[in-house]
Amino acid sequence: MCAAVNNLYCVGRNYKLHAEELGNKVPTEPLIFLKPSHAAVRLDKETIQLPKDSGQVHYEGELVLRIARDYVPGMSVEELVDSMALGLDFTLRDIHNDLQKKGLSWTPAKGFKNAAPLTPFIAFPSKEELEATDFTVRKNGEEVQRGNVKNMIFSLQTIVDFIGSRYGLGKDDVIFTGTPAGVGPTVSGDSFELYWGDRLMGTCLIG
Repeated sequence: MCAAVNNLYCVGRNYKLHAEELGNKVPTEPLIFLKPSHAAVRLDKETIQLPKDSGQVHYEGELVLRIARDYVPGMSVEELVDSMALGLDFTLRDIHNDLQKKGLSWTPAKGFKNAAPLTPFIAFPSKEELEATDFTVRKNGEEVQRGNVKNMIFSLQTIVDFIGSRYGLGKDDVIFTGTPAGVGPTVSGDSFELYWGDRLMGTCLIG
């Protein structure tokens, strides 16, 4: 089982190149959606079962924040967040595209069981370390995504303020902060490795 997760917030289209690769407009304010807490699963040498009869499943690697205390306006992200992880926002792409065309909720495409694997958490780094360190996703041994907070459209502070002021943030909430360019399909037998700099944070195999 994954460590306890309360609310699971996600930020969509938070990297310009990712929005463009999917043909989406770059948002003017954070685009927030939710996954059920049951979507969270360990990304730590686990085999993860994904839907096999719902069209293409895409991986989206992300930096994930864990909230340590209740949000209070004016609180810095460093005061609010105690740890971070890396995660995969698995998406049923065919269903997602159809829902977007119809203007419907993304939940069927984003909220299925095992849709939010999380590596073990580590202490939240300093701003300087965050900006100096890339996170990467390797699929079957090949790097497919590379991200850095410096390339986000909306900063971590903007994200926590936006979510905290509108929806609330409290202990054990987590935030998937958006995916960089390079998302793509995954099938049974694929392996994933998620790195923070040179540090291997977690691995999984798709069942």
